[in-house]
Amino acid sequence: MEQPISVTRSNFNDWMVPVFAPANFIPVRGEGSRIWDQENKEYIDFAGGIAVNALGHAHPVAVNALTEQATKLWHVGNGYTNEPVLRLAKQLTENTFADKVFFCNSGAEANEAALKLARKVGLDSGVEGKSGIIAFNNAFHGRTLFTVSAGGQPKYSQDFAPLPNGINHVAFNDLEAAKAVINEQTCAVIVEPIQGEGGVIPADIEFLKGLRALCDEFGALLIFDEVQTGVGRTGALYAYMNSGVIPDVLTTAKALGGGFPVGAMLTTDKFAPHFSVGTHGTTYGGNPLASAVAGAVFEFINTPEVLEGVKHRHQYFLDALNALNAEHQIFQEIRGQGLLIGCELKAEYAGKAKDITTWAGEEGLLALIAGPNVVRFTPSLIIPEQDIDEGIARLKRALAKLAK
Repeated sequence: MEQPISVTRSNFNDWMVPVFAPANFIPVRGEGSRIWDQENKEYIDFAGGIAVNALGHAHPVAVNALTEQATKLWHVGNGYTNEPVLRLAKQLTENTFADKVFFCNSGAEANEAALKLARKVGLDSGVEGKSGIIAFNNAFHGRTLFTVSAGGQPKYSQDFAPLPNGINHVAFNDLEAAKAVINEQTCAVIVEPIQGEGGVIPADIEFLKGLRALCDEFGALLIFDEVQTGVGRTGALYAYMNSGVIPDVLTTAKALGGGFPVGAMLTTDKFAPHFSVGTHGTTYGGNPLASAVAGAVFEFINTPEVLEGVKHRHQYFLDALNALNAEHQIFQEIRGQGLLIGCELKAEYAGKAKDITTWAGEEGLLALIAGPNVVRFTPSLIIPEQDIDEGIARLKRALAKLAK
């Protein structure tokens, strides 16, 4: 057998379309909440593949599900169904408000399906022009043309005009702003229970309740984008469960497969039939391999032990970060739920979040940003306390560089 091609970080610049600017090291293996690069340098993982690696790296639950299914059936196409996808659908519908599930490969695809479903429901309503969508400033819903248009960050969409129209953006957490634009022509309101990419900003419960009431009044679908907040991330199975507000449609991806690409759109028997045979589709969505892994990961996370453990780790993280901040005075606010935590920089350090994550990498810590002023942590839901301690110690060394 031939040796694999030898690669270095510089090869990225040679061979890859330059839409990313990855770190200067290449991770090659992981175990739990630690990874190692080509030089065998060890890192603590507070990034979790952007809220994806819910059980860390190479967790036996995911590995066993993957290898067992890999010897059976990988893919059959959507002319057939399969056992793992039906079991996963049952898990999702039994444990949420939903009655029906559409499976795809990513959060963007799940949101694309949700927005298309809303437009179809609007068309079928018989109300002329019922196609308007209300979304929120600083939201992030994916990178397809439709989802990037629904997202409230023009820097991601403005280069790709003309954009799909009929999407109205208003201020997040401002119910009066939503009231001012919703009407009989509105088919959907799409909202993140916590804006992840937009800065880890939780929605006020009264805001979500108000959106629910407005959607009921005007016959619009309430879509919760739970791509980042779903599957235990906030300490509840889904973040809507923390609010008492039940959406009509929910999108989930990221942590659902624990690192294997899978997404889903969940909805009720009231709206699912509007997607009749041939109205929407996907080649890979709901394939047996992804479904088997997701089913095992979901089952493992959906237990009182893991979900309570997330809440405990949230407090543990918060205490450590507050102690760190008392010493260094760098963050003006530390916010979020569960293991979706955002640390907003004080005004004098504005724009320095990326520098902090770069320095953290040098110290052996993987961390994220959520905009230029927020350092974000989305580690494994089962990260051991000693790894939290070690990660915070490495963060402290990184912050010392900022102070200089």
